[in-house]
Amino acid sequence: MISILIPSYNYNTLPLVEELHNQAILENITFEIIVQDDASSLNETTQTNNKINQITHCRFERNETNIGRGQNRNSLVAKAQYSWLIFLDCDTFPQHKNFIRNYIDAIKIENVEAVYGGIIYQKNNPNPSEMLRWVYGKKREEIPLERRLNHPYKHSLMSNFLMKKVIIQKFPFNDKLFQYGYEDVVLIRELQRNAIPIAQIENAAYHLQLEDSVIFLEKTKHSLVNLKMLTDQNVFDDDNSSLLRTYQLISKMGMRNLVAYTFKKTEAFLTKNLLSESPSLVLFLLYKLGYFCQINSR
Repeated sequence: MISILIPSYNYNTLPLVEELHNQAILENITFEIIVQDDASSLNETTQTNNKINQITHCRFERNETNIGRGQNRNSLVAKAQYSWLIFLDCDTFPQHKNFIRNYIDAIKIENVEAVYGGIIYQKNNPNPSEMLRWVYGKKREEIPLERRLNHPYKHSLMSNFLMKKVIIQKFPFNDKLFQYGYEDVVLIRELQRNAIPIAQIENAAYHLQLEDSVIFLEKTKHSLVNLKMLTDQNVFDDDNSSLLRTYQLISKMGMRNLVAYTFKKTEAFLTKNLLSESPSLVLFLLYKLGYFCQINSR
């Protein structure tokens, strides 16, 4: 009935698998859970994750070489044997004990093909070094159901997503997106273009792992390089992104090089704020815009 697919990289996924397994057993459904590590280094985490293979209907696999975020997910889809797929990031965890039941109920709704359950973050402030990721997640990813219902494509993430296998087989993840950034958005926009509705339900998973702000800022740069590649290849357009719309306006006004130059002069100031205990999302958006102008001016 359901294949639960968890791409991972150097993360202890055993507690998540145990929770999902216990819930699925209680629901008395046919299921499997597949965790696939994308060639992270062999260490104690790998040994812990190997214990997943001792749990019924569950298995842990490790790629010999790193194949990238998009292709790792496509590989999981190819291995799945059931008609419905739940995608969960390895660093998520169900908010409630009826997580699997809620998705089972969603499957029973007529004409449902894809469902997003939502992402939430812990309420307490994290370590100061992780504030940027937490602030961004709370403001940009933890979206209440009523807002998600109004803009289902804008406010969906593949980190907690149910869909029919035939849909993802028809519209797979972009395998050119090797590093972090926009693999979710590209797939969801493809669903939108093809008029595949995304149902929104209250079935949240916690996002647990918070990157150090330095790492998150570097990953943001990787995501903007992905965005440039997607726009250069006409996979993505300015209708899909407020950042792209602003960038296009700046370019039409002949100010792209000026913004890139200004970013170069102010990057240290912006970075200091973003790595602080009180990062500003406004400055984060300016940072992203400036860096995007910079890589498009080379």
